[in-house]
Amino acid sequence: MGIMRLGYIHMKVTDMEEAKNHYANLLGLYEVKAEGNKVWYKGWDEWDHHSVVLEEGGVGVTKFGYKVEYEDDIAEIEKKAQAFGATVERMSAGDNPEVGDGIRMVGPSGHTLEVYHSMTEYGTEVGTHNPEAFPRHLVGIGAPCLDHALMSTPNVKEQEEFFKATFDYFTTERVDTTLEDDADTIAVWMTNNNIYHQMAVLNGPQGGIHHFAFRLEDWNEVGRAADLMAMDDTPIDIGPTRHGITRGRTVYFFDPSGNRNEVFAGGLMSHRDRPMVTWTADQVGKGIFYHARELNERFTTVFT
Repeated sequence: MGIMRLGYIHMKVTDMEEAKNHYANLLGLYEVKAEGNKVWYKGWDEWDHHSVVLEEGGVGVTKFGYKVEYEDDIAEIEKKAQAFGATVERMSAGDNPEVGDGIRMVGPSGHTLEVYHSMTEYGTEVGTHNPEAFPRHLVGIGAPCLDHALMSTPNVKEQEEFFKATFDYFTTERVDTTLEDDADTIAVWMTNNNIYHQMAVLNGPQGGIHHFAFRLEDWNEVGRAADLMAMDDTPIDIGPTRHGITRGRTVYFFDPSGNRNEVFAGGLMSHRDRPMVTWTADQVGKGIFYHARELNERFTTVFT
């Protein structure tokens, strides 16, 4: 089955001008379209038209978009989602600007998930013919691409099973209350390729989002990103630090509307035969923030 990656995330913001300053001038995303109360963005190393949609009017996530490898994959995923009991409807090319035909579904977590095959190709900022390593005139952090997101739901296990059944995801790491077979699941990290986690699911509000993340190259870029956040008085939630889970390097911070962002570098590669890692609740501080080994209250309570 052909889910290739998380293709886009559609977020709500309270003030578009403040949001544009944050996503364009701090994160360094490129504005590719503006219409009504929405703006579309891409990172400099993304070739499809957009990966982030901002819509003025509230906070939190509106929907996620997933790109498949083959057009026939859409019908296959539709059947699997319906068999699981999800609400599924067809969407037509143009329902989302520059996005082709696909399906729209609501899974157990209450999130709207869209699956599509084609999006207008915009091209990377360095092109595909003898390209440079990066654009000469990056703005701010210069985030190259969207990386992953963490959604919330009170029933993590059910959403985990949904992703396995419909998207062919597998779990790379998890946090359970204990190591017993009947343990409650607090969080899972999931993928279907070598990216260690395309989506994570955390125990929290139904239909909520904890954060969405942009990939950076290395630890130095993560540190530089934190410096730029300090220069702009951007609220930092935690970091720079390292995760025990995923082993990635990270800074968590907030956009002006209160949506949590992350910049993320490094981390493990996934393989289907790699043994799944299980963390227990008493060690979750080490798992999330490897250096401090404790969670701050804001990190565990703020969702949008």
